[in-house]
Amino acid sequence: MFNQVLVTVLNKIELLDKLLIQFEEAGVSGATVISSAGMAHTLAEHEESHFISSFRAFFGVGHAESKTIFIVCSDEMAEKAKDAVRQVVGDLSRPDTAIMFSVPLLGIEGISHNE
Repeated sequence: MFNQVLVTVLNKIELLDKLLIQFEEAGVSGATVISSAGMAHTLAEHEESHFISSFRAFFGVGHAESKTIFIVCSDEMAEKAKDAVRQVVGDLSRPDTAIMFSVPLLGIEGISHNE
C-alpha cells in the first residue's frame, strides 16, 4: 500500500546512477527523477548584488544542478530507500550532499497499488 512520498534532493549528482542502482537492489519499484536547482544558486545567477555574492560565498554554492527524486511507496519501502541514500551519499548532515523528507500520500491515480 502506498502511503507516502519520499523526496530526495541529491546535490552530488555524480552519485545518481549509483543511487538508482541501490534503490533497485533495495526493491524500489519506481522513481521519478527531475533536474532542479537551489534558490541560492539560482539567485546568484540572476542577481550579482553584494548580498547575493556574500550569500553564495557563505553557503559555498558550487554546483549548478541537483536531482530531485520522488518515490511513492509504503512506510517499509521508504525506510529501505532512506537506507540506500545513506549508503550511497553518506552523512547527510555534511553540507552539499543531499536532503530527504517524506510527506503523507492522501490519494493516488495512475499507478498500480502493488509494490
